[in-house]
Amino acid sequence: MKLNNNLEIPQMGVGTWTLRNEEAMNNVCMALKAGFRHIDTAQMYENEAEVGQGIINSGVAREDIYLTTKVSPPAMRQGEKAVRKSIDDSLAQLNTPYIDLLLIHWPVKDAVKFTWQIMESYVQEGKIRSIGVSNFNPHHLEDLLSYADIRPVVNQIEVHPYMSQVENIAFNHSLGIQIEAWGPFGQGDIDIVGNPVLQSLAKKHNKTISQIVLRWIVQRGLITIPRCRPKHFTENLEVMHFSLSDDDMQAISSLNQNHRSDPRNDPENFPW
Repeated sequence: MKLNNNLEIPQMGVGTWTLRNEEAMNNVCMALKAGFRHIDTAQMYENEAEVGQGIINSGVAREDIYLTTKVSPPAMRQGEKAVRKSIDDSLAQLNTPYIDLLLIHWPVKDAVKFTWQIMESYVQEGKIRSIGVSNFNPHHLEDLLSYADIRPVVNQIEVHPYMSQVENIAFNHSLGIQIEAWGPFGQGDIDIVGNPVLQSLAKKHNKTISQIVLRWIVQRGLITIPRCRPKHFTENLEVMHFSLSDDDMQAISSLNQNHRSDPRNDPENFPW
């Protein structure tokens, strides 16, 4: 997909949240060998070194891989020096001369402006190719855009059938900001698999419920990063090769309950 700076991002990637140590390294390597070219990590995941090694082990050329990481809230709370150190550490841990996309992980109060300006400086230095945000609501974006020299290319937010984010997505798209969906199957007490509407659509299309959900997301023109699990690689990649009808799409969208997987994930009540 094309970003507002005319660079491209693969619409389907893999997320590495919860992966640690050898599992992180091996799963990233296997994902790249399976055909994925978009890897998402974060400073808070504490696996950047393993993700970087997995990329090297895959044998896939670095320039063919889209690599995302995120500035952590703890670094932002500690000030400008800590943010710069965290970005330098990410580059070193990932063992890469540049990062394709660097995001602010959460809208930490009183820390977004200086963090964004530091990120912009890394773009000017060629160490970061694109910058964006994660878990920003419209008013967070409006504030950022009041001083940003570089417009965010992406806002990574929670999107799943029970949290469709229609208005937030429309607002971002009106600004030329792409949406990247995290948590496409929900988390915690959210039971996507047990939903009868999704079960019926899976049977109708002879697909898994996961495939139906991912297709609903990508057919909305969103980027997504389901978890990096080898047993689902082939299944997830196949999502790009079938379509849902307008009625199917509406049936899934009608499941919306504005249900976040965890109330602490509401950017208005972010605990840090």
